[in-house]
Amino acid sequence: MSLAFQLPPEDRTSSPFTGYTRSHWEAVADGLLASAWRWSTPGGALLDLPGRPSRSGVRSDGLEGYARTFLAAAFRVAGAGGDDPHGWLDRYARGLAVGTRTPGRADTESWPLILDHDVEGQPMVESASVALGLRLTAPWLWKNLDDAVQERAEEWLRGALRHTPAPNNWYLFPFTVAGFLESVGRGDAETAAARQRALDLLEGWYRGDGWYADGDGRAFDHYNGWALHLYPVLDARVAGDEERSAHYGARLREHLDGFSLMFGSDGAPLYFGRSLTYRFAASTAVGLGALTGHTPLTPGTSRRLVSGSLRYFLDRGALTEDGLLSLGWHGPHDATLQSYSGPSSPYWASKAFVSLLAPAGHPLWTAREEPAPVEAADRVLALPAPGLLLQATHADGIVRLHNHGSDHVRPHEGESAAEDDPHYGRQAYSTRTGPTSPGNVADNHLAVEVDGRASARRRVHPLGAGHGDGWAWAASWHRPVFAAGPPTVPGLRVESVTVVRGRFELRVHRVVGAPDGSRVTLTGWATGPDEPLVSQLHGLCGWDAGPEPVRAPQGTAYTRWAQVPRLVGRAGGTSVHVCLATLTGEPDPAPLAAAVAEVVADGDGVEVTWARDGSRLRIGFRPVAVSSLG
Repeated sequence: MSLAFQLPPEDRTSSPFTGYTRSHWEAVADGLLASAWRWSTPGGALLDLPGRPSRSGVRSDGLEGYARTFLAAAFRVAGAGGDDPHGWLDRYARGLAVGTRTPGRADTESWPLILDHDVEGQPMVESASVALGLRLTAPWLWKNLDDAVQERAEEWLRGALRHTPAPNNWYLFPFTVAGFLESVGRGDAETAAARQRALDLLEGWYRGDGWYADGDGRAFDHYNGWALHLYPVLDARVAGDEERSAHYGARLREHLDGFSLMFGSDGAPLYFGRSLTYRFAASTAVGLGALTGHTPLTPGTSRRLVSGSLRYFLDRGALTEDGLLSLGWHGPHDATLQSYSGPSSPYWASKAFVSLLAPAGHPLWTAREEPAPVEAADRVLALPAPGLLLQATHADGIVRLHNHGSDHVRPHEGESAAEDDPHYGRQAYSTRTGPTSPGNVADNHLAVEVDGRASARRRVHPLGAGHGDGWAWAASWHRPVFAAGPPTVPGLRVESVTVVRGRFELRVHRVVGAPDGSRVTLTGWATGPDEPLVSQLHGLCGWDAGPEPVRAPQGTAYTRWAQVPRLVGRAGGTSVHVCLATLTGEPDPAPLAAAVAEVVADGDGVEVTWARDGSRLRIGFRPVAVSSLG
């Protein structure tokens, strides 16, 4: 797809997979900045990009445009040692001076005040990008500002230290603001307290395997890379703090050991979790690891991943005709968005340009591109701490994530089917499919139907995960909740186990406490005419009908229209339901019926014999575990 700005010629010698070099990254940064600045206010304090406003309002959205593009400019100029051929820093210096002159005033240029997260709090998010941009460019921007502008900027930024963040990664925003103020000699007890508070919370949110929860609950998603790892690791590097760099860097390294498998061979990150309109920001942690050395990946593999992700979205219509990042995934897509998304929100994608902090002579840019993990071989990987199970197939380049540990329910919240979130509640996600919209049939979902009411999956309770010889598994349980009628059925519980092997997904569900006459439905992957994919679902035990195709006319982020296969069975008391599923890009895949030779199930477990080699697995329920029987 043609872009609104020019890119250098491809270099297939250095970059055989993507053709992209460091010069391409610089050109994309410059192109995005030039396109966005066409919409600035006269004084340059706000970038009022076209589109529907977010819930925070137009003025906050304008600050968002300034702050998030400033981050891209800062990475671009700092990585070039201060070389600024397009004069970006002059523009941001002028906007800073004008925006902080009378904060809170309802005029053309003034920035909104930073308040508590539940009272027009979005400016706190943007304060971190402003502060990080100022810190990275301090020798060329901050140090040349008038004293009065510096004083006004400090006073505005301190609003982030004096107000309450949202109870999640937001605590890293005042942490970042305080880090900047201390770096320019303006630290005090207030900045020290903000930084210590964030680091203390971060320790409590770390769950292992290189993964942080985004707050006190169990939200594991892309915020790990573009927030929870980025801010502390980059802060330690810029500060030259070797002790903190080693501490947080070790976690980043472990995170990348699994996260690097979450990119398809086409460069797509997994479509999973919230804020997906940030798109290629998903590669932030990969670039950060290469920059700091806290990575298990070779420089060539790192560049293949970050450039692959960048190119994936540029090639698929992420930019409008005038060079702006649209609200969506490939192109505009409302179902991808949250209510906090505004016209400038996609520019958190600027975080991916952390890769530009690696100078031209860095191995990230000089080493030859190497294959991504999914391109090397079939892989299965269980991550017990977040409760995630990864399945990658080399032949079609698809990566699938089976979710047995991540949800979007905070500890103090009750479960409500009315708040069902397709970006967390489904049991599987991939790099080639997206979840169906809430008004359509849910993909990759087991529903218990009581009196015609279908259940949703909200809070996910992990039950374990592990590996075998060429296979891996993960398990969880959830309490089915209902949008109509009584919200729950006392004692009703669903235990779910996924075992992956090659392209096959063995899905085992035990439904406990279902009223007599209940029904169970299970759906597979949502596919449509816009993606050459095959979604297969085959019942092995506990099903009366199917698979039948069910239409999802609103489609997904990948296809304008979709359908999902569905199995139907009866439930009552305790019942066990077993099936085999697959999502593949291979043409004419063999029927799933030939993959399993025998299934024996009872209330205590399931034994499965694979047809290919006669190997046997037992999935036990008391406790939940998977073991090989030879």
